[in-house]
Amino acid sequence: MIKKIFSSQSKTVIGAAVILGLASFVSRLIGIMRDRIFAHQFGAGDVLDAYYAAFRIPDLIYNLIIVGALSAGFIPIFTKLLVKDKPEAWRVANSVFNILGIILTVICSVLFIFTPSLMHLITPGFDAEKIKLTSTLARIMFLSPILLGLSGIVSSILQSFKNFLVYSLTPIFYNLGIIIGAWLFVPKFGVAGLAYGVILGTLLHLLIQLPSLYKNGFKYQPLFLWTNTYVKQIGKLMIPRTLSLAVSQFNLLFITILASTLASGSVTIFNFANNLQYFPVGIIGVSFAIAAFPTLSQLIAENKKDAMIEQLSSTIRQIIFFIIPLTIIFLLLRAQITRVVLGSGEFDWNDTILTANTLALFSLSLFAQCLIPLLSRAFYSIHDTWTPFFTALIGMAVNVISAFYFKNLFGISGLALSFSFAVTIQLILTWILLKRKLGSLNETYILKSLAKISLATILMGITIQLLKYPLANFVDMTRFWGILLQGAISGIIGLLIYGIILHFLKLEEMQQFSQSLRRQWLKLWNIQGEIKEGDEI
Repeated sequence: MIKKIFSSQSKTVIGAAVILGLASFVSRLIGIMRDRIFAHQFGAGDVLDAYYAAFRIPDLIYNLIIVGALSAGFIPIFTKLLVKDKPEAWRVANSVFNILGIILTVICSVLFIFTPSLMHLITPGFDAEKIKLTSTLARIMFLSPILLGLSGIVSSILQSFKNFLVYSLTPIFYNLGIIIGAWLFVPKFGVAGLAYGVILGTLLHLLIQLPSLYKNGFKYQPLFLWTNTYVKQIGKLMIPRTLSLAVSQFNLLFITILASTLASGSVTIFNFANNLQYFPVGIIGVSFAIAAFPTLSQLIAENKKDAMIEQLSSTIRQIIFFIIPLTIIFLLLRAQITRVVLGSGEFDWNDTILTANTLALFSLSLFAQCLIPLLSRAFYSIHDTWTPFFTALIGMAVNVISAFYFKNLFGISGLALSFSFAVTIQLILTWILLKRKLGSLNETYILKSLAKISLATILMGITIQLLKYPLANFVDMTRFWGILLQGAISGIIGLLIYGIILHFLKLEEMQQFSQSLRRQWLKLWNIQGEIKEGDEI
């Protein structure tokens, strides 16, 4: 069975997205456990403010160089080389692996030295003791971008082979490492144990992928082919994507700066709400974007533009099918979600209300946050990494301008509103420019699906609202299980109504999703059958 897991490949975008989505769901659940442990132990206060602020610089490095930037340049080139010249593909992969390791080590070493000065810049509202704690945590965490950078190369290789299963497990092990830090390291090392947990998580993130990497044919070579044509092409494709991600990371830094000037706990509340709203974004938006990217790149490489547009449009419709109902659920059940996930120990009712309100304003842009990763990768597949940068730049400008205004009106929740407003503008611009590039996104089919989905979502929302208040009379709303039952029962029945309506409306995306689930179930069943017959484990 282990051999099958490490070598399994996904044949369709929906199948790959199901694997990634299910793994992401498990990862997000573990992430919820992580946040609940944090909230219970520390509440929304100075310790977690320092922890999340300390994340900003290491996370900035990781996101600039690894998340998206590397895959945007690496996957299209590596995929093409696998077809044309496989030995050269592995030479290029080794070179990028070694070169990136050196670059990250140098960058993190320099930033380690200047950490206290950097923290004064990004947390101007923190007092001296809080900045000292933030600096200590950040210095420990500077090892994480190096490990995640190397792991990111491995992830890109596995994605190129459409081996999504093992790759999808990495965030699960990452979050497990952080939880171990909170449970075991904090009692032994104090607050620094949180940072040590991050390092353990990044190490697990890398190690879980190595068996699959070698199974696909990788052999390490100490190569540094700086002048190699393909290595240089990867670098050129990464530059605009890096700038695009720099814009996104500047947004987070900017929000951290503003949040640090608000009441104690504001940075924590923003991050808690952001983690909650990113649950569906990671499961749906990111999973479908990652799953579709190799296929989109392959179709473009084969000069099948029409097929690429059809695949892109189909994936857009699948994302809309999932995210629209989840948006309504997050809006209608925001207090229940927040209280169930975080309402424990030091996390009081006031923290719950502030986080729930922030979550609601984040939820307004869930559709945009889910579609932008896919549309950006559509640009990358046609080797255009500059356009997403310019749309992200405009989104950043909108966020900076609107954040000052909304912060004064709504406090920390206003920063979530400005974020949602900006990312929606970014989506509109990205869509328009991609349509100009491709000529069409098959909008007619998208609008037909959207009409059916909207009708089902409205009826689902009415159902949830009608059930929510009567259920409160039958459960103890002062207890965890009471709030959980109220939210779960009304939400599940609402989703059943949504599914039934779309089944009768014969929505194509509903049928595709059902078929994909059946295929994945049969695949797992067959593997179990083979194990029973004596397969090696």
